[in-house]
Amino acid sequence: MLFQVGGQGTRPTFFEMAAAQQLPSSLRSALAYSLGVMALRRPILHKVLDYEDEFFALLMLVLETHSVRTTDASFAESLYGLRRRAVKIKMKKDDLRSDSTDGIQLSGLGKNQRVLSVVFLVVLPYFKSKLHSIYNKERESALHASLWGSSDERFEDTDYLDTAGSPVDQSRISDADLSSRARILRGAKRLIGVCYPLIHAGHEGATFAYQLLYLLDATGFYSLGLQALGIHVCRATGQELMDASSRISRMRSRERERLQGPPWLKKIQGAFLTSMYAVLDYAQTGLIAAVFIFKMMEWWYQSAEERMSAPTIYPPPPPPPAPRVAKEGIQLPSNRTICPLCSEKRANPSVVTVSGYVFCYGCIFKYISQYKRCPVTLIPAEVEDVRRLFHDM
Repeated sequence: MLFQVGGQGTRPTFFEMAAAQQLPSSLRSALAYSLGVMALRRPILHKVLDYEDEFFALLMLVLETHSVRTTDASFAESLYGLRRRAVKIKMKKDDLRSDSTDGIQLSGLGKNQRVLSVVFLVVLPYFKSKLHSIYNKERESALHASLWGSSDERFEDTDYLDTAGSPVDQSRISDADLSSRARILRGAKRLIGVCYPLIHAGHEGATFAYQLLYLLDATGFYSLGLQALGIHVCRATGQELMDASSRISRMRSRERERLQGPPWLKKIQGAFLTSMYAVLDYAQTGLIAAVFIFKMMEWWYQSAEERMSAPTIYPPPPPPPAPRVAKEGIQLPSNRTICPLCSEKRANPSVVTVSGYVFCYGCIFKYISQYKRCPVTLIPAEVEDVRRLFHDM
């Protein structure tokens, strides 16, 4: 399965290269999240999460080795229909003003370039991830020490009995035996804590510079690693895809011919090779499809659980019935804009909250101050129950 992005010629666009570069990290995040969810019901998977860096590095080592060996491309690059080609630049003195791409010759990868490609794709990211985790731990410990002080400072004022043969002396002797190794490890961690920010900043700066130059078409190398290896990433043509398929078939037929042993053993080895080839061939689409299906099922069940656990929303209750007009009370006029007390159009309309009827503010204020009730319903009321209305109906 190939994802072809727009563009002309054999030079990939910046977006193709960026997508291919970001795919492994996205795949790792998705796999870690999937394993974390499954570990809730299968606690044994927590051991895999404890060694997340090693597990993912081993997985990518298998996939990248197979991809570089068969397609001359990384796992992500082959998914986007890209291929790696060795660069040979031949410049002539009289052609200095000509286009810089005229003297570039592309060829297949050599054995050393394939091995180094796997190193740059798997080994170096693994070491960078480990350095990043060590740096984070050192930063947290330094922050903790700055807030609470180190363990040595907290216990240095404690008085111990300095007697021969005491447990304190034995612990000091054991600490002295381990002090050399612990000191070396502690020094190495401190060195990483000091140097890693500079190394990380330099790497990110170089990556940004190469990506910017690639975007501006000022260089054919997308990263510093590709230039160090002398490799250009190009689009694969239809003929190259057909040649790669035939080359893979020849490689696998030669591997089957090298099988040794009795016929029954060759059959078992052949079946094992066939199954291994099938797993490796469909690893690209299989991993991505599995993660996609898992995320879709998680969304589906999560939305169903939210619907089941959501509280039942009932319709709002109807308003209570309006208070009845008392027989001894003032009768309401037919025109709702007329004040029942002064029989004129309301001025500064105000409502009596205990009954809900509206009057002029001056009329109702005087009435309630004197009679302590609503003039229509005769319900007891106070001056505090009068509220001004800013929108008269």
